[in-house]
Amino acid sequence: MTNEVFPPVRQLTLSSPEPEPIYNIFMSPGESHISLGQEALRLHRKWRGKLSIESKVPVSDQHALSIAYTPGVAEPCRQIAADPGLVDVYTGRWNTVAVVSDGSAVLGLGNIGARASLPVMEGKAVLFKTFGGVDAFPVCIDSQEIDDIVETVRLLQPSFGGVNLEDIAAPHCFEIERRLSRACDIPIFHDDQHGTAVVVLAAAINACRVTGREVKDLKIVINGAGAAGVTIAKMFRAAGASRILLCDSSGIIGLNRTDLNTSKKELAGWTNPDRREGGLAEAMRGASLFVGVSVGGMVSSAMVASMAERPLVFAMANPDPEILPEEALAAGAAVVATGRSDFPNQVNNVLGFPGIFRGALDVRASAINLEMKLAAAAALAGLVGDELSEGFIIPRPFDLRVAPAVAAAVAGAAVKSGVARQPRPPEEVAAGARRLLGLKD
Repeated sequence: MTNEVFPPVRQLTLSSPEPEPIYNIFMSPGESHISLGQEALRLHRKWRGKLSIESKVPVSDQHALSIAYTPGVAEPCRQIAADPGLVDVYTGRWNTVAVVSDGSAVLGLGNIGARASLPVMEGKAVLFKTFGGVDAFPVCIDSQEIDDIVETVRLLQPSFGGVNLEDIAAPHCFEIERRLSRACDIPIFHDDQHGTAVVVLAAAINACRVTGREVKDLKIVINGAGAAGVTIAKMFRAAGASRILLCDSSGIIGLNRTDLNTSKKELAGWTNPDRREGGLAEAMRGASLFVGVSVGGMVSSAMVASMAERPLVFAMANPDPEILPEEALAAGAAVVATGRSDFPNQVNNVLGFPGIFRGALDVRASAINLEMKLAAAAALAGLVGDELSEGFIIPRPFDLRVAPAVAAAVAGAAVKSGVARQPRPPEEVAAGARRLLGLKD
């Protein structure tokens, strides 16, 4: 697959500025300004989608045709039939990921269905290729039944080296991931859950460094108990944090609640250790970290002021954060992060999933486990280095060191945890990632 719209990543260097925006080519004569939505419509109409398929090998004469296709292609087919593992040697499956969605929870749009979700899934595939050198292909399933989605993906498994689940609503997404992980021997990764959690943890590690804290000592409030919020909580728990509160639209989740679904009941068993009740304002009193994965405008300046001294505020709702950064800072926040590119400290999943899959694919991992995700977060946090400050706790999306560093850490963790079927040294994985991205060693 090629990216015909954006400049290829090999043209970017860490020391050069980002490329000039090309969207002005979609403006009509006499127009001085158009909205991002109109620009996006014109881009998608002009190119009729964002992906195409490009052959790696030329087929320019009869001999080349005989090797690439019949009769020569029969020989790799025979080899794979005798040893199915060779499919990752003789085909591109080793580097191909399915981006799977039912369109039930598309960011900012909700349940828009499979067809309407396709532009998002194409965009995800572009990011896989641009930032990780991974060939990804959208698979939008015209059903929101768990059994249908699980069986469809299971049957497609021979064509893909990994599966990235995308924009599938909770709680279905949890069951779909669990069942696919049992049924498949390739990595199954729900980016809305795990990718978000990895990048949030990396940002929190560095925000703690700025303020002299440790993750294990944080008092954490997470607003939003969908796929992202639940998994962020679990990631913090795995990193050593024990004082975690989650809030949904009805308030603090706890054992006193009688309206909880299965996922939230499980959460209530190990979160909210002080058995607090009430709404978000009550939850935030005395907290040292707020993580918002909900909707805009949920947090007031007074709520931030009620938190612990020099609190951390990650207001990640899109397009409008739970509280604007300037308001949170004025209320006493020491570090503020959002999901937006026009504010400092953007928590962006593109910092996670390309490198995570790059590392998993390069060692033919059978899964992406907790050890690999924690390693990814630590590697991502480590890239900030001496530049660390209140306004810079996480690498920027166009920092092309990210995918190789994350891939190396993930591959190393896969080998140590026993899920790598083709172990490779982390430095070899990093070098391979740099080559795929067109970067110099």
